[in-house]
Amino acid sequence: MFFIRCWLQLFFRALAKLILQKLKQMKILNLYAGIGGNRKLWGNDHKITAIEIDQQTADIYKKEFLNDTVIVGDAHQYLLDHYKEFDFIWSSPPCPTHSVTNHFLNAQGIIRYPDMMLWQEIIFLKHFCKVKYCVENVKSYYDPMFNPKEIGRHYLWSNFTISTIEQPKKDIGRMNGNRQAASKKNKQERNMVNYRLGQHVLDCAMNVIRSEDIKQGELF
Repeated sequence: MFFIRCWLQLFFRALAKLILQKLKQMKILNLYAGIGGNRKLWGNDHKITAIEIDQQTADIYKKEFLNDTVIVGDAHQYLLDHYKEFDFIWSSPPCPTHSVTNHFLNAQGIIRYPDMMLWQEIIFLKHFCKVKYCVENVKSYYDPMFNPKEIGRHYLWSNFTISTIEQPKKDIGRMNGNRQAASKKNKQERNMVNYRLGQHVLDCAMNVIRSEDIKQGELF
């Protein structure tokens, strides 16, 4: 009996250590990373892989987050190919074709379909992703599918509970020299997800993971 009790104590200590290590350093996939607004307060304890299709934008991201792995490529395809390799996935597909500005643009003769990449990713993750994920986009000009969490002017789809927070006063949408370069940088800054929202979502995910790990440990 004494031997069994000692073994159980060692087991639970080892399990607790593994849980803490997992929470301290997760493998995170940051899709459509832009210049890293959502990622700003995630710290440097996690192993973060950022996917951004624009080289200049990716270079700005890399200068800000030196420890992250930055890949210039198609985030939509990367998700399909690598979603099983991470502990948490954040995705912010391009939002212009979904936003309420399309009412104005349509009246000006700019006529376009909503980009279905957003819904492809939500459906795919909902049915096949086993880790925590969050898909972020702006409020759409049409009624959204799948009942998103609404915070400020953001829609959030996830497989864990995201609690409500007060909308930051200076909120800006999707993350993502000469006069042309300055204009592009301003657009990148406008398109960033508010960093406090990014931190809040990751904190909620980690709280759920922590709770699930503790419950799993109690089974033993």
